[in-house]
Amino acid sequence: MHPNTAEFQYVTGQMRESFGELLARFEARNAQALTMPGWELDLPYGRHAREVVDVHSSDTKALGTVVYFHAGYWQSRDKSQFRFLAPAFNAMGWDMALVNYPLCPEVSVANIVASAAQALQKIATHQTERGRTGPIVLCGHSAGAHLAIELALLQASVAAPLPISGVVAISGVYDLQPLLDTTLNTRLQLDANSARACSPTHRVRPGATPALFVWGDAETPAFHAQSQDMARLWQLQGNLAQCSAVAHADHFSVLEHVIATDGLVAKTLQSWAGG
Repeated sequence: MHPNTAEFQYVTGQMRESFGELLARFEARNAQALTMPGWELDLPYGRHAREVVDVHSSDTKALGTVVYFHAGYWQSRDKSQFRFLAPAFNAMGWDMALVNYPLCPEVSVANIVASAAQALQKIATHQTERGRTGPIVLCGHSAGAHLAIELALLQASVAAPLPISGVVAISGVYDLQPLLDTTLNTRLQLDANSARACSPTHRVRPGATPALFVWGDAETPAFHAQSQDMARLWQLQGNLAQCSAVAHADHFSVLEHVIATDGLVAKTLQSWAGG
């Protein structure tokens, strides 16, 4: 397939032979993470079966809470595949909440954004009730990065204040229009109007929370451009943004770099917590 096609840039060109082994390693670490005490699993935030969150607290007084939205192009994957992230963020001093959300084609991308906003409100209330009152930071990967950025833009609007202190956006897709020409759209069911309406690149506004955009340098050029363009637009509106490519990382191995206790994400979270 020609590397200039959207199908290559967003689907086939992103695939790596190492994914099977990497995801199996993630699964083993998920199982290990679940042996830790203190999990609250599948807390409901809405009526749909997938409108549930997992919460795992740090052993110490937390700096705040990291809320994680998983990858899967709004049509696949599950929070349970990424529970291994919780011990890493706990070690950085943060509580962690992992969000599930309904998937396309049962619901639209716009519906998923609405579910994500509900989840955030549930998590904020839950943490406050437990006396965990530190800042809330969103962390999203791929489709999850899109959701995190959408919530940050909601927060920046007068109509929908949300408790967000920062966003870590990993390998995100913020302009959905290129996906119209891919097999992904079989389930997304976007048209020109809805793809544009669901693209936060067209709605960046002043007053948004600080954001860190990261991606793997082994990803396709389209993913480099998506993050770089979003960071530029964030800054053009007077918002704080950092962006950084992770050396020798692909679309999923980038997660292993994100959770490094001495890495850029850990240091950025520390600064957002006032440390």
